[in-house]
Amino acid sequence: MDNLLLFNWSLLLGSSGLLVYLGVRANRLVQGNSEAGFLVAGRSLGPVIGGASVVATGFSGWAFIGSPGAAYQFGTVELLANLMFAPAMVVSVAVFANFLRRRAEKLNTLTVPEYLAAQHGEGLPNRLIRGVAAILTICLLMVFLVGQLKALGLVASGLLGVAPQTSIYLLVLIIIAYTMIGGMAAIAWSNGVMVIGMAIGAVLIVLAIFRETSLTDLLFQLRALDPETVSPETGRPYGDSRLSPFLVFPYAFLFTLSLPYMANRLLSFRRDVRIHRVVITVAVLTCVLSAVPIAGLYARAYLAPLADPDQAVVAVVHQLLNPYLGALVSIAVLFAIKSTASALLHAISSSASYDLRQALFPNSRLSSERTLYVNRMAVIIAGTSAVVALTYAPPFLLVWLGILGTGTLLASFSASMLIPAVWQGTSYGALASILTGCCVTGFLMFYSTVGWVVGPLVGCLLSAFTYWFVSLLTKTNSESGAQ
Repeated sequence: MDNLLLFNWSLLLGSSGLLVYLGVRANRLVQGNSEAGFLVAGRSLGPVIGGASVVATGFSGWAFIGSPGAAYQFGTVELLANLMFAPAMVVSVAVFANFLRRRAEKLNTLTVPEYLAAQHGEGLPNRLIRGVAAILTICLLMVFLVGQLKALGLVASGLLGVAPQTSIYLLVLIIIAYTMIGGMAAIAWSNGVMVIGMAIGAVLIVLAIFRETSLTDLLFQLRALDPETVSPETGRPYGDSRLSPFLVFPYAFLFTLSLPYMANRLLSFRRDVRIHRVVITVAVLTCVLSAVPIAGLYARAYLAPLADPDQAVVAVVHQLLNPYLGALVSIAVLFAIKSTASALLHAISSSASYDLRQALFPNSRLSSERTLYVNRMAVIIAGTSAVVALTYAPPFLLVWLGILGTGTLLASFSASMLIPAVWQGTSYGALASILTGCCVTGFLMFYSTVGWVVGPLVGCLLSAFTYWFVSLLTKTNSESGAQ
């Protein structure tokens, strides 16, 4: 093994050892708070760790692999779309984070499916809400998790000198280890470490690019190769209009608030957290990470054609940075991907071991030890299932697969999660809106050309209308929803 490869392996194993150590430390919190400790870190997250976890999870492999890949393929449209994420996440945290945390604590809920059901009373319809929401969470986030595993393989195989599938096995094993040991606390604390590496990696990538070329020269070179990449006639892949990339703002706003693997961070904040401190953390980190898609533009303009657009950042790192510095940046990219992969794994396993169990067997009572065992076994099963699913997955662009999973899920959940803040619907309205959002968005994503974010946003609108309409039809004096 040569010196560089030994250095790369040492970096990976050392950083992974730190993540497992954080998981072991977090296990004390889990043991002391039972299910609440595993699912929402005992509602103990502070402003810096909580805000960092939101950003690390939201940007992740999409920021370092998916978005640069889309920029490589579609041009400056992706750069504009990516810039919408930062203000959207800041606004969502500033406006709704405290409300969701207080509401969840009042309803005594630990997950998003449980929150959706608890807002609409009790009984069989509400168990159906929770069960359907859990199943959708498992299925749709598994789709996104498969995309994150692909990104892991793309980056780690070159770094470690092994086949992509081998690197995936190794990294999934590490992710499973610290997630099952420490639950949400381990994920949040590790995200705090990861996001520092992500920010440093983003800065190094951008500095390396602008050391080689200016923004003006980069755009000139792109225009010479293909004018459509700089001055597109449409907003594709986000929609037909040139204004379509701006639709990423409402998409990212709902993304932060209604997706289980994002919203559960907001449910995990301490009571005394001052939201303006969270907002500052989120604002600074999102602004830094929003510049990464420039790597996709650089790869399109100056590097040899890539067989897979999702390899844009990897190609830029190998081309512009010395091998040892490139290894550090590659570790930062792996951190980004692992942050979301662990969050997805936690959300999927929580829906399976907690929400689905409670929906099917509402009267079952497990001891704290047995509950923790079930939660941890669900993490192992979910991680293994994702690896198997990736083995049989057809070729895909990472950004599209991510929007398929997250966009369909946010269209399913956004109405029944957020509308009760201003108008209380019924359990039947909530169930109908969840199914409407899922079916409409899934259909548009697979069978139409309306654009990546147009489909989910149309699903959100129809889901909201369904929530209101069905709730009006089914409202009775005896059902007024959760207070």
